[in-house]
Amino acid sequence: MTDALVFEELQWLTDVIVARMKLYFNQESEVKDINQIPPPVINDNSGAYSRFIKVNNLGTEDRILLILSWVPVLKPQLLDCFLVKNSDTGQRFVEFGCVEGRSDGAIVPTLGTALFILAGEDIKAKMLLAERFTSHPIISSWLSYHEDNNTLSFSNWILSPPHELLDLFLFERPFIPRFSNNFPAKAISTTRSWDELVLDEKTMGQVNEIKMWVKYGERIREEWQLSSRIKPGFRALFYGPSGCGKTFTVTLLGKEIGKQVFCIDLSMVVSKYIGETEKNLAKVFELAENKDWILFFDEADALFGKRTNVKDSHDRYANQEVAYLLQRVEDYKGLIILSTNLKSNIDEAFARRFQIMVRFNMPNAQERERLWISSFSPLCELEETINIKQIAEDYELAGGSIINVVQYCSISAMSREENIIRKADLLEGIRNEFSKVGKTIRE
Repeated sequence: MTDALVFEELQWLTDVIVARMKLYFNQESEVKDINQIPPPVINDNSGAYSRFIKVNNLGTEDRILLILSWVPVLKPQLLDCFLVKNSDTGQRFVEFGCVEGRSDGAIVPTLGTALFILAGEDIKAKMLLAERFTSHPIISSWLSYHEDNNTLSFSNWILSPPHELLDLFLFERPFIPRFSNNFPAKAISTTRSWDELVLDEKTMGQVNEIKMWVKYGERIREEWQLSSRIKPGFRALFYGPSGCGKTFTVTLLGKEIGKQVFCIDLSMVVSKYIGETEKNLAKVFELAENKDWILFFDEADALFGKRTNVKDSHDRYANQEVAYLLQRVEDYKGLIILSTNLKSNIDEAFARRFQIMVRFNMPNAQERERLWISSFSPLCELEETINIKQIAEDYELAGGSIINVVQYCSISAMSREENIIRKADLLEGIRNEFSKVGKTIRE
């Protein structure tokens, strides 16, 4: 539910803008100064918008700028008054500061718009406010150059607060960016539990080390005064055959520690065009900055593979991409996990920067038996001739392949309108999985 204060602040801004325009054009106004219009009272039991204002200790001027930045979304018509033209020039009043920012002709407010609303024609007051906003640790990050504006004047910087704040303020939910060319990563999660993950003792122990870093990593930096020696962030490499639980483990980590996991789509990141790979990576890291997300690079060989000997300009640029990636990975303050089938495929420069390398082995016979038992639906029955223990001993399959076989058997049973898993279907499913890697089964 949207914080009621959002709408109260919007009405307050409306009243302030009306008063400012009347004062500017020397029209009769109910107030002589916009400061006579009090801001809404913030209650202790209010929502996310109210908490954001209190936690960041935002003053009256800051609150005006904050709600003004959301006007293009909440009430774009409120800015129409700034479209009025100067009768002397036939152009819009430059002091109003708005710029055209959308294809539908709508305008977006700039820092200059906020300065006009707050200070009118008082140049000294505008300069003081500009210094405040551009040096503010939070507000300054909302200011950006307009792409079509050639001037470097700070008054033309548009107000563009992060998208995640809109989701938080309006819908009281965390911001989850959509998969697109501008953000080539997908949010992944799981509803399953650790009980369903079958790993050997050593691998599980290393996974627990990652959990410990999440819990204590920042504390040792701050409480034990190690921040100058230990960089923030944690980098892990998961390696081993496909289907052995690497991705499943990442989603379980995200679920347990309450962090969103994003799997980077390397097909949309890696480009044959010089400089494009860095740009695509920048989109991910810039949006992930300070979000505490888990970034998961699956099949990372394409991006983190061994560098080539420099033979031509393309090799040189390829190595520059690796250098750029090294820097971004090291600077990320959250958890980054890379996944590959072969550890030897990863460039040594990256390997040195991992705090931990976790090997995911093919499950042994005992582990495969557990996987088989836990994978079948409790609503199905196994044909009497099926000996799960023997199946587990005879056929070396990864957990992902076992799931594929179970799916094949279950669909076959349902197509017969029964719940009995037949041995013939089970063996056919295993045969299908073996054929993918050029193997055959013995009956």
